[in-house]
Amino acid sequence: MLDDKNLLAQRDPGNTRTSAVAVTTQTDFAAEVESPAIPGEVTSVVLAGMGGSALAADMVKVLTADQIMVPLEVTKGYQLPNFVNEKTLVIAISHSGNTEETMSCYQQARERGCQLAVMATGGKLFAAAEADNVPRVRVPSGGQPRMSTIYHLRGLLKLLSQFEVIDDSLYHAVAASGVWLKDQLSQWAEEVPTADNYAKQLALKLIGSTQVFYAGELTWPLAYKWKISFNESAKNVAFWNQYPEFSHNEFIGWSSHPVDKPYKVVDFRSSLERSRIRERMELTDRLLSGMRPKAEVVELQGETLLEQLLWGLALGEIVSIYAGILNGVNPEPVALVEQLKKELS
Repeated sequence: MLDDKNLLAQRDPGNTRTSAVAVTTQTDFAAEVESPAIPGEVTSVVLAGMGGSALAADMVKVLTADQIMVPLEVTKGYQLPNFVNEKTLVIAISHSGNTEETMSCYQQARERGCQLAVMATGGKLFAAAEADNVPRVRVPSGGQPRMSTIYHLRGLLKLLSQFEVIDDSLYHAVAASGVWLKDQLSQWAEEVPTADNYAKQLALKLIGSTQVFYAGELTWPLAYKWKISFNESAKNVAFWNQYPEFSHNEFIGWSSHPVDKPYKVVDFRSSLERSRIRERMELTDRLLSGMRPKAEVVELQGETLLEQLLWGLALGEIVSIYAGILNGVNPEPVALVEQLKKELS
């Protein structure tokens, strides 16, 4: 079915499958900071955003953990943490620039005298930043937030280095990964037949059930990303969790579920995680044999954590689009989300 070009075009008229493969062009995005500020003392960082717009913030949290010297928190909601003050750097992220929760955080940051920056394609948030002379990065518009993560990642890394919270090595590393990532993604394009196409094979394995994604301490943003993509592109309910926390509670929850329950389990395994994470995943699969579907293992490719996250990010986008096509839905629109926003406005 996924090798039928007519069917692909019929069910994906917006051609999101090609856009997903072309995501590597985002690695060259030259993020420019408008109205750059003179960096002051930063004792904490808060990245505020929602949904797909906040995914890059989650990635930044794990990618910078070995070099950032101040606490970094990702806030997904209306309210900034109480500790936020004039020595806190708050970066408000909204792809559309009109996310009301992020606008709320922006206003609170202004009221508390925080060091502040904005990243958006435009909208009310970007306009407010222009009017307030707040440092800002404009990211390219046109795509869904979940398909613009590398743009967001480049923008966030640029802003964090501009405020001297981190150096610019990760920003440049994203660009350097572009050629390698393009080669990887070419193997998942629609022209590649299912027999040789890992993304199509995964989509076929995962449809028809509720997907549950698991990853480790370093790679958990991928489990969350795949959940988002299956929600929006495949129009599936999906769930995620991370190890080792899984071992302390959810592990038991599976013990009363017959194996024929409608779930598909995916474990993301990384050569860079602690060996105990892999051991926990393997032992879990063995101990839950007969009680939980056997996990589909995705071995993350890449020599660095950045490469593995980008590889998994891109694969998840493409797999979820193929899954949407198999589900008989258009992968691109998120009409109910737009209706919800409209009725809330």
